[in-house]
Amino acid sequence: MLEEFREEVRGWLADNCPENVMRQGEGLAKTDFSRWFDACYERGWTVPDWPKEYGGAALSREERKVLREEMRIANAPTPLTGMGVTMIGPTLLEYGTDAQKAEHLPKIASGEVRWCQGYSEPGAGSDLASLQTRAEDHGDYYLINGSKIWTSGADHADWIFCLVRTDPKAPKHEGISFVLFSMDDPGVTVKPITLIAGSSPFCQCFFDDVKALKSNLVGQENRGWTIAKRLLQHECSSISSPDGFGAGRESLSALALRYSGNVDGRIADSQLRREVTTINMDTEAFGLTLRRATEENRSEGTPTFATSMFKYYNTELLSRKSEASIRLMGTQGVGWDGAEFSEEEKATTRFWLFGKALTIAGGSSEVQLNIIAKRVLGLPD
Repeated sequence: MLEEFREEVRGWLADNCPENVMRQGEGLAKTDFSRWFDACYERGWTVPDWPKEYGGAALSREERKVLREEMRIANAPTPLTGMGVTMIGPTLLEYGTDAQKAEHLPKIASGEVRWCQGYSEPGAGSDLASLQTRAEDHGDYYLINGSKIWTSGADHADWIFCLVRTDPKAPKHEGISFVLFSMDDPGVTVKPITLIAGSSPFCQCFFDDVKALKSNLVGQENRGWTIAKRLLQHECSSISSPDGFGAGRESLSALALRYSGNVDGRIADSQLRREVTTINMDTEAFGLTLRRATEENRSEGTPTFATSMFKYYNTELLSRKSEASIRLMGTQGVGWDGAEFSEEEKATTRFWLFGKALTIAGGSSEVQLNIIAKRVLGLPD
């Protein structure tokens, strides 16, 4: 049955993915990608494992894996990414009301609505439960006041899923609610934050009497912390994927051969050869571990606290790769601008700088280690 589905996918990709899209950037026109996206959306493959009534194809876990494998082989890009797909969508499928699912999920599947995450605050980062953004009860809606920081993509988002304090007298892990509201509200102000990489998806958001309907309260009032943690598991799961950040970049081995010299096709420097080999082996082992964990997961792919291990390892491994790339490229690895540096070299430098944020995004490495110690290993506080 799966082999029949695989053949079906291969044939469909050959008929529906434009050649320029498969080259991913080489002469790519917006109309080509739009045609590719529309074809995937019509098939339900923008969110292939979601129920059909919400724009998905109701694929099984095994079928979804086959689809991803064949897209990768064909060099066909993922048609839809973002927090709607990886974070709030799966959370609404688990915790949302029927009305919330019907309102929000189809708009995610079609790419009509983009989402951002309102979690961290200037005084509540790793200690997220200390958040102070407040939501005052006004009958059938809340008035929200406060601010969020490091809000990825807020300057382009249509909606936000946001943690707010609805009971300031309750213990800090209680009295928190999970609400959704439009970024078009006149009380929302968004200010992008520029990082050392030269640009950034991160923003700071300010809320002044922002109106959030109670119909967009997810779960129970004052019980949002449980939902917030669940969504973070989905976020960690997406960040832990080897097909995420850094995918498609030139391999470490290719960089070493080009910049450090080779003898008969081997990296000349034995110490560098050992370092590159170790990183490559760790990468392969991590990929196999992820695959095994997915196959052993009997809850149809629902993330668990083990995703913290994968998020921690993947971002730390990516950091090792970036640092090694810069070292082996020598002075060509620190180029910012100028004709003496190729576009690829400048992109490598910027990715190395931006990559430093990845060990913080989605919960810092230190936070992940705490979660692993408490929730996975069961160690005492």
